[in-house]
Amino acid sequence: MNIVIGSDHAGFRLKQELADWLRAAGHLVDDIGSHTPDQVDFPDIALALCGKVREDAGRRGILVCGTGVGAVIAANKINGIRAAVCHDIHSAHQGVEHDDVNVMCMGAQIVGPWLARDLVDTFLRARFVQDEDFVRRVDKLNRLEQQNATGRTHGHE
Repeated sequence: MNIVIGSDHAGFRLKQELADWLRAAGHLVDDIGSHTPDQVDFPDIALALCGKVREDAGRRGILVCGTGVGAVIAANKINGIRAAVCHDIHSAHQGVEHDDVNVMCMGAQIVGPWLARDLVDTFLRARFVQDEDFVRRVDKLNRLEQQNATGRTHGHE
């Protein structure tokens, strides 16, 4: 699979370990940084990573920061991105299966390398379920995003 991975300084070490592990497993990995443990702002990394995910619908993104919270907030500000913090196996696969999540965020201060590998593996193996309910809900998410981009708001549809 084609994967984009990135982190701020707090997630640097875990991101490095995951990138090496993913490459060894045969995945194409685009590491957009941080490339050193020096301080960097997570919104900058999220913007760069999400831009690459948007370019290719088959690509998935993995963002690592201290808690995953800042990364998920930044990623979800970008049109075309559905990001989720995943610190448990169920969220890692259900987010993709039910909500078509394309960016997984993790906190290096929350999960260790062994759990992170299990989470990433689960996230990458999951596929969006083409169930009528899930498709309808993702379509509504897309409409919310479009309304937000144009500044229009509507009542319940």
